[in-house]
Amino acid sequence: MIWNSNNPAIVSYFETLAKVAAPALGITLFPIREVRQADELDDAFAAIASAWREALAVVADRFLLSHRTRIVEFALSNRLPGVFPYREYVDSGGLMSFGPNNTELFRGAATYVVQVLKGAAPGDLPVQEPTQFDLIVNLKTARAIGLTVDPTLLARADQVIE
Repeated sequence: MIWNSNNPAIVSYFETLAKVAAPALGITLFPIREVRQADELDDAFAAIASAWREALAVVADRFLLSHRTRIVEFALSNRLPGVFPYREYVDSGGLMSFGPNNTELFRGAATYVVQVLKGAAPGDLPVQEPTQFDLIVNLKTARAIGLTVDPTLLARADQVIE
């Protein structure tokens, strides 16, 4: 697992994922690598490549998203199924993503901008969480790494890249 500990917005999310959700599902996250700057990616890749591993997960973070090509290339070259937080990883060749629909998020942000421009105080606007999540699966990548994707998962996917 790769995550950016410099992102305060995801620290509690990561801790919940690593300390509560993964153990409850019987998943061992190892190795977990913090990547706070680009030059730490190679060390993270080396640690992951040298460990016993079955998959790669990347925690949501825009800094890591900006390095998605390198991350996806690493996963592919090591035949690691990758689970990513943004569809852009899948568009770059990653196996699958599950996360909020960015178009819906931007529409929600636009409604807030309109309200502020009409005089609403930003502090008075309610915090909203995403309501639409998308599962994207890249079957080309699955074939390239020798993975068969369960038909049930494909049936639930919002988009399948063939």
